[in-house]
Amino acid sequence: MKRFVIAVAVAVIVPHLTSGPAAPSSVMSGAAPSSVVSGFSRTLCGPSRTATAASVSGGHSVPAISAVDSVGMTVSDMDRAVTFYTGVLPFSKVSEQEFSGRPYELLSGVFGARGRVVTLRLGSEEIELTEFLSPKGRPIPPDVRANDRLFQHIAIVVSDIDKAYAVLKDHGVEHASTGPQRLPDWNPNAGGISAFYFRDPDRHFLEIISFPPGKGLPRWHEPTAATFLGIDHTAIVVDDTNASLQVYRDTLGMQVAGESENYDVEQEHLNNVFGARLRITALRAARGPGIELLEYLAPRDGRPAPADLRANDVAFWQTTMVTERLDPLLGLARNHRMSLVSPGPVDTTSLSPGLRAGALARDPDGHGLRFVVN
Repeated sequence: MKRFVIAVAVAVIVPHLTSGPAAPSSVMSGAAPSSVVSGFSRTLCGPSRTATAASVSGGHSVPAISAVDSVGMTVSDMDRAVTFYTGVLPFSKVSEQEFSGRPYELLSGVFGARGRVVTLRLGSEEIELTEFLSPKGRPIPPDVRANDRLFQHIAIVVSDIDKAYAVLKDHGVEHASTGPQRLPDWNPNAGGISAFYFRDPDRHFLEIISFPPGKGLPRWHEPTAATFLGIDHTAIVVDDTNASLQVYRDTLGMQVAGESENYDVEQEHLNNVFGARLRITALRAARGPGIELLEYLAPRDGRPAPADLRANDVAFWQTTMVTERLDPLLGLARNHRMSLVSPGPVDTTSLSPGLRAGALARDPDGHGLRFVVN
């Protein structure tokens, strides 16, 4: 099963990432080894630094997020999606399962849900694809733009952007950028980073990104013969960075790893948004891919995510986060920092013996977040 979700994102740029809070990018790096238990990918949390719990109004405390475990998306045709991610892209299949029943309904927020879930891995990171066999949801709207708050992507690190782009082009992938873009050197946090946006068969946005020396996590610069290396981050479009930081940093305990403001012709062609100017804030938990907040300072005509977006809609993404307790979610909902999809903590032991509980929520911009307790 999947964890929690996040949706929306586009951007690219990162300052030099070292061993402490680092710089931003619409990219971030660093992931944790994970194992899959009955279809739920589970980050192995050994001794590691964990952020201090953040406090919520009313005196309740929220345990810090110990890891961003995986990023998931809904697909319309699982066989087609797996062929793309393991054929065009070099993900490997980890597990496949089918879920139904009351706990799954509550965890997904979809009445009568029956889902086929496939976990795929690239490097140390995992993604979860879910096809709802019943009930079927809606396709991605054909006019989704990179500055709409429905937009989200994963950033796949590559060792050679030209070689990776040639692979994608040979397979006839749909362009979302006009072509690979090298961000200008005048931007100290992003200069020299190369990136390209494209789409999968369901038209989810994806990104390949290459870091020059001195930018990105050290692991992305280790010698390798591979072209596609792993997932650096997922990016989500937000309306107000400060409001989103109250959730991801102040409430969930993620650490700001970098900040940048990106604009100019290369950024416009990367995002395919004329006049794009983005405020990018990179966040990280102790383990797992980063989460990047993309606020479009211009143009400000991005549309909000549909209020009725559901997990069986193909536009739905979810980011799964590992925590120690789910009870504080109710307090967050009362304070309007999140909206509940699951009515409360769900006992998931019947779905996976490796997970005790889970719950699905949406952040202020409608991105899916799934919280799990191992």
